[in-house]
Amino acid sequence: MHITGITAQQLEAAMPDASKLLSDEPEMESSLHYAQLALLVACLEFLWRDRNDFFIGANLTIYFSRQQLRNRDFRGPDFFLIQQTDRRPRNAWVTWEEDGKYPNLIIELLSTSTADIDRSLKKTLYQDRFRTPEYFWFSPDTLEFEGFRLVGHRYEPIALTANGWRWSEELELFLGIESKQLRYFTRNGDLVPTPDEAAIQERQRADQLAERADQLAEYLRSLGVDPDQIS
Repeated sequence: MHITGITAQQLEAAMPDASKLLSDEPEMESSLHYAQLALLVACLEFLWRDRNDFFIGANLTIYFSRQQLRNRDFRGPDFFLIQQTDRRPRNAWVTWEEDGKYPNLIIELLSTSTADIDRSLKKTLYQDRFRTPEYFWFSPDTLEFEGFRLVGHRYEPIALTANGWRWSEELELFLGIESKQLRYFTRNGDLVPTPDEAAIQERQRADQLAERADQLAEYLRSLGVDPDQIS
C-alpha cells in the first residue's frame, strides 16, 4: 500500500460502504477514443484469456481517499491494469476494498479537453500518490505517444525502439502505433490480434494448409500415385 503508516484494513474501516460507490466517468471524447479504448481492452483480454489474476479498468473511476470521494475532483484513467487480483466485474476500483492496490499500468488517451491535465496533474498523481510503475499516454487525433517508468520516486521516459515502440515491463509487451492506433506487440515483434483478427488468421492458416494438401495430392497423381490410397 502507498499511504505511509496506514494499513489497507485501517483505510477500509475509515471509508464508507464500497457497495454504494459507482463509476462516475464522462463519455469518451470521440468515436476515435472509444474505438482505441475498446481495442486496448479486447487485445489484452484475448491475449490473457487463460489468466484470472488481473483486472482491466476502462473509463472507470478509482476511489482512493475520503477527500477525493467528497470532492469528486478526479476522473479515472481511460485504461488501467491491476495485476495480482481476481478477474471479475466491478462497478469501480475502490482501493480500500482491494487491499490498497493501485494500478500497475495506466494509459491515458489525450484529447483537447484533457491533454494538459494528463501531461501534468495526473502524471504527478500517478507518480507520487498511486506509485504506478508505468504511465503511457496516446492521442488518437495527433498520434502523440509517450511512456514513463517509475525509477525510484520519479517517472523517467521509456526509450523508443528503432521502430518507434516502447517496452512495458508490466505487460511484457511493446506498445506502438500501427495504422494510427496504439497496439501491443510481443517480444518477437508480432502484433497482438483482436479476437476477430485472430479468427481471420486461423482461417487463413487453414486455407493455406488445405491448398498445400491439394498441391501435394496433385503432385502424387502426376507420379501415378493415388493419394487416397496412402494411409
